[in-house]
Formats: sequence, C-alpha cells, structure tokens
Amino acid sequence: MKYQKGLHIICDLETVPIAQTSSMHEFKMLVEDLVEKHQLQITGSVYYPFENNGYTAVIGLTESHLSVHTWPEFGKVTFDIFLSNFSRINDGTCLNIAEIMKDYFGGFVSQEVKLNR
Repeated sequence: MKYQKGLHIICDLETVPIAQTSSMHEFKMLVEDLVEKHQLQITGSVYYPFENNGYTAVIGLTESHLSVHTWPEFGKVTFDIFLSNFSRINDGTCLNIAEIMKDYFGGFVSQEVKLNR
C-alpha cells in the first residue's frame, strides 16, 4: 500500500454565539454523528469543561484527530482536523467536516490554514 499525504485544517472562528461555545454535550453528539457518517473510528477522546463554560475536546481517530477549544467570554473557537490518507483518500471528508464545524459554531473565520501533510 502506498502512503499518501493527508489534509490538516486549522481554523479560528470569532463572534461565535455563546450557546455554541458552552454546550460541550451538543458538540460531543455532533462529533459522534460526524464519525459515524464519515465511517471514521475513534481511538479515544477527552472532553474537558472549564469554569467559564468553555470546553476543550480532543478526539483521537485511527485516521488522526479532531480537536476544539472554546472561549465563550470572547466568542472564539479554534479547531483542527487532520485525516491521513493511509487506507483511503480522506481529503474530501476532512473538508466536509471542517465546513460542518464552521456551520455548527457560526461566527466568521478569522484564520484558516490547509496543510497537505
């Protein structure tokens, strides 16, 4: 099997509604739906709530990872998703998940980087 690069998307969002930056349970349900829909596999995950109602989540995938960090007090979210292309081409899946995450959180993209790794 030939190794092919994967896509890594890093994104910062601003003016995100407070409900989206504070609802860790809803985000966890979104992740579970995305994983099932895109036939990915979770290897482990950590969801950590902060006192300001923000949260951090890191989801390990056999394909790599998805992470998010929220700051409700500033209306900011950062997330990244990296899906390697070891067993199948996942670039379209990575792009799709990033768009769903942007729609879920709302706000506007202040910075976005797409890396072929």
